[in-house]
Amino acid sequence: MFEFKLLSREAIPAALEKAMRYRLLNEPGEAESISHDVLRTEPDNQQALVILLLALTDRFSKGYAIGVTQIQELLPRLRDPYEQRYYAGIICERQAKARLHRGGPGCGSEAYEFLREAMAWYEKAEALRPPGNDDALLRWNACARIIMANGLAPRAEERITLQSE
Repeated sequence: MFEFKLLSREAIPAALEKAMRYRLLNEPGEAESISHDVLRTEPDNQQALVILLLALTDRFSKGYAIGVTQIQELLPRLRDPYEQRYYAGIICERQAKARLHRGGPGCGSEAYEFLREAMAWYEKAEALRPPGNDDALLRWNACARIIMANGLAPRAEERITLQSE
């Protein structure tokens, strides 16, 4: 229908700054759009990939139908193995928070599972973290606090007893 206009390489730093600003203004759709524009010009731009991933996960709590698969497909495009694992944790953590926010039956156990998965990713990132970067530890601790503060636990196993006739 429309052919998108291509950004010049010189405009990319300013565009990325705008995308970050839109994220901070709680406008993830704008940040997502700008990230896509940057990635059309520079498909391997690592900052644009991270902003896009974060903008998409920002939308979890807003009730948008955002496909997790689409977000997870961004992870292998990140060159740094630490960042791949760290942002895999972010995806899971944000899914957990969105699930808690929506509420409903089973939300606590589902959030617990997402948080435990996030913690596992953060532990993998921790092993690869650069010196002086404890972000994965901070996120792991935040997940643990959410679990403890909300009394979250895994889903109780359902047992079905068949009666003999």
